[in-house]
Order: sequence, then C-alpha cells, then structure tokens
Amino acid sequence: MADRYELRIAHTPAPRPGAGRGRQRGFTLVELMVVVVILSILAAVVIPRVMDRPEQARISAAMNNIRAITSALDMYKLDNFRYPTTDQGLDALVAPPDLQPLPENWNRYMNKVPLDPWGSEFLYLHPGTRAEVDVFSSGPNKYPGDGDDLGSWDL
Repeated sequence: MADRYELRIAHTPAPRPGAGRGRQRGFTLVELMVVVVILSILAAVVIPRVMDRPEQARISAAMNNIRAITSALDMYKLDNFRYPTTDQGLDALVAPPDLQPLPENWNRYMNKVPLDPWGSEFLYLHPGTRAEVDVFSSGPNKYPGDGDDLGSWDL
C-alpha cells in the first residue's frame, strides 16, 4: 500500500507557475478611498474621546491628593487646636514648623506633600478665601486664580 501512495504522489502534477493569476483582482482606487474615508471618520470620533481620558485621570488624582492633604490638615487641627498658618504652609504636615505659632502636639501627618499631577506644588491659604482653609492646584496651565484651578471647595 505504501508503494501505491508514493506512486500517486509521484504522478500528481505540480502546479504551473503563474496558474490562476488571471482570476485574481486588486483593489480599485475608489475602493481604497472609501476605506480611507471610513477610517478617517472613525479616527475623528474615537481619538478625541481617548485623548481626553489622561486629563480626566490627572484631575481625579489632583482631587484625591487634595482630599488627603485636607484630612491631614484636619488631624493637625485636632492635635494643635489650629491649622498651620499660610506662612507655615503644607510643610507643617511633614516637619515641625519653626514659625510662630508653634504647634504644641505636633506629629508627622504626611510623609511628604505630593505635587499636583502637572508637577506643581499644591497651594494653601489659612484663612482661605472660600473656606476656613483652601488647598488647591493651579491646574494644567499652572496659573492660580483662573478657571482651571482645582481646590478643596470642589470636594
């Protein structure tokens, strides 16, 4: 049986070079242009939605940092009966301040004060303009006081 099988393989004609190419057909320019237009429309719809996500993530991270800083400030007030002054700043949460009024029961409230997602320091005011204390980020453009600021008043 093995001989018969080998014989069939030996007698099977090999495909001729170039056989069947006459029936193959390429894409026309119109078909390619339709595909390009469809992909362009999809890109115009999808890309803005995808590109907006990193900025939303930065805003969310900034708000979480503001919550953490505000909680640390509240703990500072519980221990020392007052918030740090604007001059003492947020560094009073990391190291004992050396400016008056000195805290009586200081503890480490944070290991370090984080930067905002745009690489700037969070800003702190006591007394604040919108609440007893204001903790805020100057936002993506890094200019405080304009429309893109994020602060403890947004919590």
